[in-house]
Amino acid sequence: MSDYILSCCSPADLSGEYFERREIPVAFFHFELGGAHYADDMGKSVPYDELFRRMDAGEETHTSQISVGEYTEFWRPFLDAGKDVIHVCLSSGISGTYQSAMIARNDILAQYPDRKLYVVDSMGASSGYGLLVDGMADRRDEGMNIDDLFEWAEHNKLKVNHWFYSTDLTYYIRGGRVSKVAGVVGQALNIRPLLNVDNLGRLAPREKIRTNKKVMKRTLDIMKEKAEGKLDYAGKCFISHSLFEDEAKKLAAMIEETFLKLNGHVRLYPIGSTIGCHTGPGTVALFFWGDERID
Repeated sequence: MSDYILSCCSPADLSGEYFERREIPVAFFHFELGGAHYADDMGKSVPYDELFRRMDAGEETHTSQISVGEYTEFWRPFLDAGKDVIHVCLSSGISGTYQSAMIARNDILAQYPDRKLYVVDSMGASSGYGLLVDGMADRRDEGMNIDDLFEWAEHNKLKVNHWFYSTDLTYYIRGGRVSKVAGVVGQALNIRPLLNVDNLGRLAPREKIRTNKKVMKRTLDIMKEKAEGKLDYAGKCFISHSLFEDEAKKLAAMIEETFLKLNGHVRLYPIGSTIGCHTGPGTVALFFWGDERID
C-alpha cells in the first residue's frame, strides 16, 4: 500500500469503477444543464445519453471548475490521515483549474508543513488526461515514491498523444473552436476536422478530412507515425467518445489489428459531462504514448 494519495479530477474521463479499483480519489467538476446545477460525477447525476439529448433539444450548458476551497477540503482528509498527495489536473491550456489547485496547495501546506502536496498540470484532456493518470498509477503500484512520480509525470506528460474528430460541428462552432463559416461549410461538405492537444495543452485544429471513413484511417495512420515503437507499440491505448460507440469500436478494432503488441485491448470510455458539454455528441478521441508534443 502506498504511503501517499494519487488523485485527479473528473474530466480524466475514465470510469467510476476504474477509479475505485485503482484507489484514485476524484474531485468533481460542475456543470449546468437547463438552469440546474450538477456534479460531473461520471454520469450518475445525469446519464450521458440524457445530457446529449437535452443539449440537442436546446438546453444550454455551462461548466465550472473546482474552486480553491473545494480543493482544500478535498485534500484535507488525506493530509489529516498523515498521507502526502499528488494531484493531477485538467490541462491549464483548457481550464483555470490548475491555477486554483496551486493556490489551494500553497494555502493548505501552510497548515500541514510536514506534508508534501504535488500538483501536476496534465497538459491533457478527457481519457488522454486519464492515460497519464493511469501511467502514474502503474508506477505508484510498482513502488515509485511520490517525489520520483512527480518528476516522471513532468518528464512524460507531453508523450501522451491526443487526436480526435467529430461528425457534428455544432458545439465546436458554439465554443469557438471552429469558426462559424468554416463549420457551416464543413457540415455541408461532410468535412471532419482532425484536432489534437498541442504542447501547451490547447485544442488545435490540424487537418480537414472528408467522410468518417477517411478521418478514421488518417487517425490510425497518425498513430502508426507517432506511437512509441511505431508498429511495435506495446503501451496502452484509450479511446473516448460521446455517444458514438460504434465508431469508437471500429477504430479500436483497426488499432488492435495493426498494433499486435498492445498492452491489452483498447479501452473505451465515454466522454464525461465537462468535456461533453463542449463537444456534444459524435466525437471520437484516440490516446496513446508516443512522440513528445513539440507544437
